[in-house]
Amino acid sequence: MPKILIVEDEATVRDMLALNLRAEAFEVITAADGATGLELARDQSPDLIILDLMLPEIDGLSLCRMLRRDSEVPIIMLTARGTEMDRITGLETGADDYVVKPFSLGELLARVRAQLRRAGREKRASAATRLQSGDLALDLVARRTKLGESELKLTNREFDLLAELMRNRGAVLSRDLLLTRVWGYDYVGDSHTVDVHIRWLREKIEADPSNPRRITTLRGVGYRFEG
Repeated sequence: MPKILIVEDEATVRDMLALNLRAEAFEVITAADGATGLELARDQSPDLIILDLMLPEIDGLSLCRMLRRDSEVPIIMLTARGTEMDRITGLETGADDYVVKPFSLGELLARVRAQLRRAGREKRASAATRLQSGDLALDLVARRTKLGESELKLTNREFDLLAELMRNRGAVLSRDLLLTRVWGYDYVGDSHTVDVHIRWLREKIEADPSNPRRITTLRGVGYRFEG
């Protein structure tokens, strides 16, 4: 039974979500503020977190950043603020999805299930020793990359970046998330180093680097591996 943590300071919303998620056979734990949410996230190891943006003690964006330092748990951000910039900020902070109040309960439940399915796929993929997309193949143990019959010479950073993108094929990964996962939590530098490495990768794996088909850009959000 998947465990879901709801971090929401509005009691009516928190109780409504908990009631309906339990009716769908989820185990639910709740927190009314960011500090309690952080404690429960670390102690209870939930499978997914529904996180309100406006919280007392620790706000949702700050809590999301803290969680991303040592956890890949799926996070759905819940907020009354729905501008494009708010959504981009939430996703670049590390949230996996963004739902604006007032919301449809059916839609939220569908998004919860989708994130849990994706997390399950990623866990299985992380246990694999080989990633394949058409004629592009990565051997994660030998750290070798082949395009068709030709072996590509990738730097360690290029290899790790490509592996991260391929593990999450179909999902948009922000620059900040890629920096955290590939360069590490303690990296200090310009996030545009991701853009530079993406350009180098495209020159090696794309038939036409100026019109990429494998690694696509979502302007203002991040990159997605198609395949």
